[in-house]
Amino acid sequence: MEFVNKLVDTVKRASNNNTVINVCLVASFATLGLRSMNQQNLIEALEAEKESLAKSNKAIRKTIWDWKQQLYAEASTDSAVVPLARLKAIYGEAPPPQNSQLGDTVRKDAKSSSSTKIMA
Repeated sequence: MEFVNKLVDTVKRASNNNTVINVCLVASFATLGLRSMNQQNLIEALEAEKESLAKSNKAIRKTIWDWKQQLYAEASTDSAVVPLARLKAIYGEAPPPQNSQLGDTVRKDAKSSSSTKIMA
């Protein structure tokens, strides 16, 4: 019991001592400063990564655009495996052909699969 009384008395004296309070405040400030510095470094690293990813995305978009234009150029020739109209329909740049066998097959499959019911 005597130990607890000494401990409480020491804590009371320390709480009234400005030096102890100042040391605690400086330690808190230093801790917050370090945390802030670490967060700032992390933010800067993430911003650099964001810029790098944006450049990479632009390069990829340009490459895809170039490939698509090359594909369209090849499809516009007479010896094309896939006609240009079909490619544009695939990429959503033109309405799909109405008399397409593939489209009819897909519609028939969709109708037949919607009419079948699975019982568990």
